[in-house]
Amino acid sequence: MARIRAIDGAAPRAVDGPWQLLATQAGACASPADCAGREGWIPAAVPGTAASALSDAGLWREADPAPIHDQDIWYRVPISGSGRERLTFEGLATNAEIWIDGDKVLATDSMFRPYTVEADLTETSELVLCFRSLSASLAKPHKRGRWRPRLATPGSLRNARTTLLGFMPGWSPVIDHVGPFRPITRQTGAPYEADLRASLDGDVGTLVARLRLPGSEGGKAVLRCDGCEMNLTEEAPGLFVGTLTLPGIAPWWPHTHGTPTLHTVEAEIGGRRLSLGRVGFRSLTMTRPFEQGLSLTINGVPVFCRGAIWTPADLVGLSGDQETLRPLLDLAREAGVNMLRVPGITLYEADAFHDLCDEYGILVWQDLMLANFDYPHEDPAFRENLAAEIAAFLDRTQTSPSLCVVCGGSEVWQQASMLGLPRETWSGGFPGETLPGLVADKRPDLIVVPNSPSGGDLPFSVSAGVAHYFGVGAYLRPFEDARRAEVGFASECLAFANVPEPESLRRADLTDPTDPRWAAGVPRDRGADWDFETVRDHYVATLYGADPDRLRREDPERYLALGRAAVAECMEATFAEWRRARSPTMGGLVLSWRDLAPGAGWGVVAHDGLPKSAWYALKRAFRPVELILSDEGLNGLHVHLINETAESVGATLRLAFLDASGKAVAKSERPVEIPPRGALTFSSAELLGRFFDATSAYRFGPAQHRLAHAALLDGAGDVIADAIHHPTGRDVTPVETGLSAEIAEGPDGWGLRLSTERPALNVQIDLEGQGRPADNGFHLLPGYPRRIALTGLSRRPEGCVRALNDVSSVRL
Repeated sequence: MARIRAIDGAAPRAVDGPWQLLATQAGACASPADCAGREGWIPAAVPGTAASALSDAGLWREADPAPIHDQDIWYRVPISGSGRERLTFEGLATNAEIWIDGDKVLATDSMFRPYTVEADLTETSELVLCFRSLSASLAKPHKRGRWRPRLATPGSLRNARTTLLGFMPGWSPVIDHVGPFRPITRQTGAPYEADLRASLDGDVGTLVARLRLPGSEGGKAVLRCDGCEMNLTEEAPGLFVGTLTLPGIAPWWPHTHGTPTLHTVEAEIGGRRLSLGRVGFRSLTMTRPFEQGLSLTINGVPVFCRGAIWTPADLVGLSGDQETLRPLLDLAREAGVNMLRVPGITLYEADAFHDLCDEYGILVWQDLMLANFDYPHEDPAFRENLAAEIAAFLDRTQTSPSLCVVCGGSEVWQQASMLGLPRETWSGGFPGETLPGLVADKRPDLIVVPNSPSGGDLPFSVSAGVAHYFGVGAYLRPFEDARRAEVGFASECLAFANVPEPESLRRADLTDPTDPRWAAGVPRDRGADWDFETVRDHYVATLYGADPDRLRREDPERYLALGRAAVAECMEATFAEWRRARSPTMGGLVLSWRDLAPGAGWGVVAHDGLPKSAWYALKRAFRPVELILSDEGLNGLHVHLINETAESVGATLRLAFLDASGKAVAKSERPVEIPPRGALTFSSAELLGRFFDATSAYRFGPAQHRLAHAALLDGAGDVIADAIHHPTGRDVTPVETGLSAEIAEGPDGWGLRLSTERPALNVQIDLEGQGRPADNGFHLLPGYPRRIALTGLSRRPEGCVRALNDVSSVRL
């Protein structure tokens, strides 16, 4: 059922405080009466977790998290009333007992599904929640699975419907999640139900409604949307149905391809007004069989999906409010992200997350909370819990146009197949056979993926279905592998220990990569004799000919600068390959969006919320109007122009081949018109009108140029998008580049004016203490001065600017 936001302007009431919390030894109190008089009760926020309450009381620290799962956690609150009420618990982590006036009314065992109880309240009623020790539950004898994953321990987690966060050493901090982390609400009267289904056919929107309001029998019922309305028919007592047709409706688009238009829906039934939120009208199909690689078409337009694996915005309190989520989603939209994947190792996100993704035009890929383990799908109780959590999730997101993919979990099939188990052991089952029907019943407009990865001869075959592609990255492959692998859709890719910007490192007091604390922030796979810093170091050595180990000891600042540049190059090069003409790839989601702890984690956004070099690289690679250079060997250099917008783009295309000083040895310029949601490709020979060894493939003597630069310029001469190709490698030997930088305040705020006399590679801006640049880690060429906007400033900024190949920095 869709969410009813309010009735006659009143939303469901929260169970207000003051809430209190008490931690006891496991099993020390059998009932609320046993712990009522104990000392140690502290204030607690609900929704929230025990960790957040203990932290607020100065009894727990995120930097050194004490265990909580080994205790029982009690919550209590006075809840006065004068009759029968319905209490809804939207998220309880995990084995919880609900007590009202000393009576246990329900015991729960799933973190991922809501529960509802009815109670007769009085003026002196008390609600008590007890969260029994998860450690004690996991220690009980359980049937072992057919395989044991390395990702998380203990193996008995396969039986528990709880998050794997906190159980994955090397992936996330060991923080125990206990408590009522989602809202608890109260309502009187019989429950109301709303089933809303929005669809789009061409430019005609259709909204099908089934609304059940007990007590409104025989009343007039009207459905309204986008300035149109219709009378609903009473199909059964209190059940009103109808279909509203909306010709010429403005569709919902991913923000990279159009406007994510939302339309308010409300109903009036029997004199009562129901606020049903907002809906978006869009169509969603696949352009090819899944086995050839997942590919999404939205409103008839193929969409290249790009983004990242989402990680919780608040790892301690699991806050789901807009104030916590909005800054990270603002960064996602700014970077051109049009898809986020909520992976099976975390938890289902709060309603506010989906509301914001709807508003921002960011597609959501949702995993079931299943990962790596051999889950007991044959157990009726487990299946019932799983089906209930799926139904609840699809109900509350029923009107969300951003939700597009529901997936049966993360690396379950891969884990089993990598251990050599036969296909019949791991394929099919609940994700492959039961899940499609559950989704079709609630949201027939969604795409169902059985597992991530899956689709090929083996689940981890990267050229079929959906892939976890780490060829460029963990497997240390050259950039060419991104083409050779023929990836159809990478639902995970490009994991590196991404170095935060200098300001983030200063805030965390982690400026020295030889500090023993540095390694704690570097992710690794359990059992591997390498970590993801060695992966980054490999590309530092490969791209720049540097010795990372020596630099780490002798010049840590240079070591970190090269590390930032290397991952940026890997990100841009891989997505350039995947977005070029003739590429079979239709999507790539980077692991991951934000770090869960300070340090060089997988996140492209640091733990403190500041973007890293990888974020800036993705922002360039994800532009809706983009220019890509591809090395086609003996066929020369190809320039690919992409326009994902609904309007044609008229611009000037320049291509120049430069020597080490930045002087052009060959160049070309021409006007271009990129059609709406179209692309153009030019060879260097076509643009120059003659032969030029653009890729140094023919080797007729030394290369005439050190780099090639292509730029797409608007009518004012400003760069829309540009790209650089290095035919003989990246030379970052420090020289005098003539780089200049000047702070200037304009009508839009502070900005940085940059220019250079020689090519300045990977220009890094360090604002010391406040704000951030709109771009960073970019290449700057003679004749192409740039103004970089600076955001988040309250005064004139200070800092420095330095290019990777410059002997000195410029103070601001």
